[in-house]
Amino acid sequence: MITFQELGLKDKILQAITELGYENPMPIQEQVIPFMLSQNNDLVALAQTGTGKTAAFGLPILNMVNEESKKIQALVLSPTRELCIQIANDIKSYASKMREIKIVPVYGGESIISQFRQLDVQPHILVATPGRLIDLINRGKVKLEDVRYLVLDEADEMLNMGFKDDLETILESVPNDRRTLLFSATMPNEIAKIAKRYMHDATEISVGVRNSGADNVEHIYYMVQAANRYLALKRIVDMNPDIYGIVFCRTRQETKDVADKLMRDGYNADALHGDLSQAQRDTVMNKFRIRNLQILVATDVAARGLDVSDLTHVINYNLPDDVEVYTHRSGRTGRANKKGVSVSIIHTRERNRIREIERMIKKEFKQMPVPNGMDICKRQLFHLIDKMENVTINDEQINPFMDQIFNKLQYLSKEDLLTRFVSLEFNRFLEYYKNAPDINVTEKTRDNREGREDRGRPDGKSQRGNRTKRGQKVRLKMSVGEKQNANPRMVLGIINDTTNDKSISVGDIEITNKFTFFDIFADQVNQVLKAFDHSNVRVTIAGERAKEEWSDKHSDKHKRQDGDYKRSDKKKYYSDQSEHSKKSSKKRSANFDKPWRNRK
Repeated sequence: MITFQELGLKDKILQAITELGYENPMPIQEQVIPFMLSQNNDLVALAQTGTGKTAAFGLPILNMVNEESKKIQALVLSPTRELCIQIANDIKSYASKMREIKIVPVYGGESIISQFRQLDVQPHILVATPGRLIDLINRGKVKLEDVRYLVLDEADEMLNMGFKDDLETILESVPNDRRTLLFSATMPNEIAKIAKRYMHDATEISVGVRNSGADNVEHIYYMVQAANRYLALKRIVDMNPDIYGIVFCRTRQETKDVADKLMRDGYNADALHGDLSQAQRDTVMNKFRIRNLQILVATDVAARGLDVSDLTHVINYNLPDDVEVYTHRSGRTGRANKKGVSVSIIHTRERNRIREIERMIKKEFKQMPVPNGMDICKRQLFHLIDKMENVTINDEQINPFMDQIFNKLQYLSKEDLLTRFVSLEFNRFLEYYKNAPDINVTEKTRDNREGREDRGRPDGKSQRGNRTKRGQKVRLKMSVGEKQNANPRMVLGIINDTTNDKSISVGDIEITNKFTFFDIFADQVNQVLKAFDHSNVRVTIAGERAKEEWSDKHSDKHKRQDGDYKRSDKKKYYSDQSEHSKKSSKKRSANFDKPWRNRK
């Protein structure tokens, strides 16, 4: 096995990392460090988060910068404040024996005045978030004309967070003869375009399969009715008493709701979302890092920059829309050669999504039954016994009290003592789960439910017969989301008003920050797409794969124009729709206690 001493690093660097406990390089480090030291090409490095990427680029850059030059020679861009700070601290630790080296992080969320003072003398290495860096460039406080090494860390995350324009501005501000090092967990099309446009003769180094999941992660899913997601989540947590994980939700509101329910039900949990102030965010993240929290409920955006190496579980309360997002989520566990579990709670209409993710990450998912009450009680009982067996006994502290305790309990036999001890903690689980229903959804469950629906009709005909004849449902994507204060009623109002047809059967409405996704029957897709052709709101078939399948199955698929529309028109339309929704909500309110998928 190769050691760091064999990679050609300076003695000062080797001394520092030896004190940090570094012995053998991780795979990405073993490939990138020699390449950086011996070649002049640009580099695209693909590796999962948590595989040692900071040392992979930080160590060779420290080896190559000129300590005597007081100019910015290396620029490292990161997507979030937290990751920016972490990268800077890591590189500082690698440079602890290089007294002349100056490393400065700059990021939003902190006073720019204090960062001004740090930049009075230009650092050798600047670590920055894109927005703050552009601000400092415009103010004339940062000079990039001497940058020799540009690192784009978590490049796919920067694009996901909307930094594409900022990245291009920065890439055009650094010298053409610099070396560019792009590190990413996945390789979406936008990353490939940036690499092609701004990188020269780039070499690709990939650790693992491109866009694949981490090898140490087990992928499992539980299938329940959508209304039982939270019950399933609680059972998963109860079945894993030592869980230390992140629960990913789709929206801020869902994050708040799930975290509030968990805390109200006595779980050691908290929420991380975009509505928190920076101080609140830092408090929550620090509590989670030091394990004062067992469960963090978060949105994808809020969790970016949170780097924790020993998570046991990642739980997808909702599957993400993009496979790359799933890869990032699951890659947060199973790090540093530890085992991890990626859990997804799905409903019946999402089974095809699981198959699609399997194909993309080249990992197989295992369907597991949601634990029943007896399973959970048994697990909790033996967890309690294990804790008792392995507890640290401090004789010096407890001896003064033992005689009194023995006297108080001497009438109890050994069996009585153990029974009472177990019952003290165990009774609450027995009480809570004694009548817990089976919430698993299987094909048999669905058949039985459909049979009950058939028997409920006076004519004995199937209520689902028409649905079956009409074919499967298709997921559509609407260009309205939380930013426009969208809610299900507003979405239904837009669909009704645009199609002028209240027979459109809308199901499973999911609202994200920028978009709304909803299901309709396949035979109504063309009608809806055609109706929205002349609307300020765009509706398309969700996902490239879905578009291709629809095109294959329906050769006469309606052709859409990808024209844009003015922002002012869009705002006016949302305002009009909101007013319409308010006026008509009273008329429709009686129907809204039903699930959306049952709307006729």
